[in-house]
Amino acid sequence: MSTEAAARTEEEANKAVVTEFMEVFSRGDVDAILGFLTDDATWWVAGAIEGISGEKDKAAFGEMLGGLSTLTTAGAIALTPKALTAEGDRVAAETESYAEMTNGRVYNNLYHFVFELSDGRIRRVKEYLDTEHTRAVFLG
Repeated sequence: MSTEAAARTEEEANKAVVTEFMEVFSRGDVDAILGFLTDDATWWVAGAIEGISGEKDKAAFGEMLGGLSTLTTAGAIALTPKALTAEGDRVAAETESYAEMTNGRVYNNLYHFVFELSDGRIRRVKEYLDTEHTRAVFLG
């Protein structure tokens, strides 16, 4: 197998992991979500939204997910990937979310995620989103 073919295979495998991760995330099973992450994984969220923004380790990310799931009527925020681009161990994902909230609002945001993977697991995520929409829905 050529180096180019091997890279393409790795990139396709990484895109498949990210796609499956979003499917599991959409069901709200925090333990299953965390199972996709390496032990030393970090998740960074853009902006300055108290309790959401900044960098979290795996345990803190799990705690945040548990809290967020109680705020939605379905127990989860559904993530739908719209476009995926992979290069090496990185996958960029344009994504849309949807959740009906217990406060009566609808959370429907657009994201750009950058996932970095290692041996088929997610080790780092950067999440860019409309922070004003997030603030309005969760804190407004």
